[in-house]
Amino acid sequence: MAFATHVNTERCTGCGNCVVACPVDALELYTLDPVTKEKIYVVQDGVSINIDINAELCAGCGVCVEACPYDVITLAGSTNTDQLVRSQIRG
Repeated sequence: MAFATHVNTERCTGCGNCVVACPVDALELYTLDPVTKEKIYVVQDGVSINIDINAELCAGCGVCVEACPYDVITLAGSTNTDQLVRSQIRG
């Protein structure tokens, strides 16, 4: 099944709900240390700079879409996946 997950990083608050909700740990939320450029896994000043989605781990289940209170995550792909996510969101 082909699908893609997109996060609108301009609207993402870095709350981490999607990371916690993901059943396969496909999401990683972090900031970058300005000096060493190493990943820091604590959100600084309430803002996360980066969110990575591991496409190899992502199952396309849409749990992250449901967990996001700001509607910044979208899941697109096969018709079956789109219908499943829409039906889960609508309840």
